[in-house]
Amino acid sequence: MYGLINTAVKDLVVSRFGEAKWDEICRRAKVGDEGFALMQKYPDEMTYALVGAASEVLGAPAAVLLEAFGEHWTIFSAEAGFGHLLDFAGNNLVDFLRNLDSMHTRIGMTFTELAPPSFSVSDVGPDFVRLHYRSKRPGLTPVAIGMVKGLGKRFGTPVTVEREITRDEGHDHDVLLVRFEPVAA
Repeated sequence: MYGLINTAVKDLVVSRFGEAKWDEICRRAKVGDEGFALMQKYPDEMTYALVGAASEVLGAPAAVLLEAFGEHWTIFSAEAGFGHLLDFAGNNLVDFLRNLDSMHTRIGMTFTELAPPSFSVSDVGPDFVRLHYRSKRPGLTPVAIGMVKGLGKRFGTPVTVEREITRDEGHDHDVLLVRFEPVAA
């Protein structure tokens, strides 16, 4: 994963728990705390090690931390200079979710080794959508759930997210049922 991801993990931990906890997490994960080059690719194992160490140090399940990270990411990525790309993806929750893959294609022009997840939308109703999430990286569905919740905040649309179908049960991808308040006509 790119350094931008690891920097966002650090930002989440430091903003909520302080620099000392981040230092402890880095020691436990055997990751130097000198910082990450945003545009440099790092081994996925480093990010997984940071999350595992954060789970131990903070006493929270990794899934809870990953969901918090997904929500944090929606704000962090905009402030890290990618807000303009977010703006092009849509001005409401459903349009944004429909355009996630297109947005990742644009981001891939800058991050040439990007291996993003894939998203598609089906079964759109007045107050729900099914979001199909595919990733070559295991265990990151909570990030997608948190990201959807963060997008709900971005668009002023409270959401709930339920995993309907999971890779954990042998399916080839996850399906998230995203419920939201209907948009007034």
